[in-house]
Amino acid sequence: MVPRRGLLALTLLLWASVVSAGAPFQAIGPVELERVFADIAFDEPVFLTAAGDGSGRAFVVEQRGVVHVLASTAPRTDHGVFLDITARVSRARREEGLLGLAFDPGFASNGYFYVYYSAAGPRRSVLSRFSVSGNPDAADATSELVLLEVPQPFSNHNGGMIAFGPDGFLYVGLGDGGSGGDPRGNGQDLGTLLGSILRIDVQGASAGAPYRVPPDNPFVGVAGAREEIWAYGLRNPWRFSFDPATGDLWAADVGQADREEIDLVLPGRNYGWNTMEGTNCFLTADCDRSGLEPPVVEYGHGLGCSVTGGYVYRGAAVPALSGVYVYADFCTGRIWGFRHTDLGVSGPVQLLQAPFQVSSFGTDSRGELYVLGFDGGVYRFAGDPVAPPATPMPTPTQADPPTPTAVSALPPAPQARPGDSRASVAVIAVVIASGAGVLSLLYLVRRRRLGH
Repeated sequence: MVPRRGLLALTLLLWASVVSAGAPFQAIGPVELERVFADIAFDEPVFLTAAGDGSGRAFVVEQRGVVHVLASTAPRTDHGVFLDITARVSRARREEGLLGLAFDPGFASNGYFYVYYSAAGPRRSVLSRFSVSGNPDAADATSELVLLEVPQPFSNHNGGMIAFGPDGFLYVGLGDGGSGGDPRGNGQDLGTLLGSILRIDVQGASAGAPYRVPPDNPFVGVAGAREEIWAYGLRNPWRFSFDPATGDLWAADVGQADREEIDLVLPGRNYGWNTMEGTNCFLTADCDRSGLEPPVVEYGHGLGCSVTGGYVYRGAAVPALSGVYVYADFCTGRIWGFRHTDLGVSGPVQLLQAPFQVSSFGTDSRGELYVLGFDGGVYRFAGDPVAPPATPMPTPTQADPPTPTAVSALPPAPQARPGDSRASVAVIAVVIASGAGVLSLLYLVRRRRLGH
């Protein structure tokens, strides 16, 4: 006879496992891409965003230093030049250029927006504020207020993403300074802004006071640390985004030669580079992982070479992507998605493979998701009513997985049909047979609640 305490524990384990096993039952996908702005071939587009002013306009960033404005995201939309700073932008190397754009939360009234670009003489990354002109579809290129300049020792790993968080502060992504392997150890050095995501207050910025450090930043008052840093230990966080429903900050960190990773970014955390690359030790065969935050999902270079971060989909046009974090690989065009909750990860699954290099994602004013390609196109996600649902694949065991691996993935669950009692029995059987997986699941719940 099972003691009451043991029976209660078993009941809790079964309940938690059945709930978690249900996550994969909510299909991810299928989806397809449809080209928008079909008559426009952009020059290496690297970002798309909206102004948040109710106009419905879309803004497309070209790496060479041009921002285009489009009246809407409908096909065959005419476009104009919103901002042209090509003369200020360095394109001396492949990863340099105009890399980021963010509109002020008060843009509708103050006309402010922010850009991040590479400059030369000396080589540096520049964060600046501009203002719109008397024409709402054109910026005042003479209005630049430089807020931050960060010296770059090498031309690669520039980061470049900027975005306002739900707290109204501006977040800025910076790579480790470049070259290979982080030769200067910037990723683990809190005394430099490189290899970090910053959080700064740009409201009320002026030439004498370009930004303020929020007093609740994690390294305020820490000796030797740059107080602007929100999180560190990153190699090249090319794209990050906030989940509009939860406020979670997701970053895709480009790897060196072995692993690409997706991180859930929390204040003050160390994401491991260059001690680790993904979940692997980098500098040595064995390393001290204490205090290092592992990725949520990673994949090996058998699948690609450079992760392109995306967004948690919260639009209305593609219900099969609801709550799914969508991301891609720049080199192969593979696009994946997964759902993440306190109980773990459902997925990842490959949604499709684009026939172009995926440079970035973006969202419009309605929260619909777009893919930007170095074929010059901009594509929107749409549902595919014909294809069967994509389902999560079991976590592979080989060294170079054929699909991205959820580092803390849920145990694979049988694909049940609603109302199928035999499938329910199978789920319970899996739960009972997977005690280790259940204990791991409960650890995940506790770990999330404690904020570790």
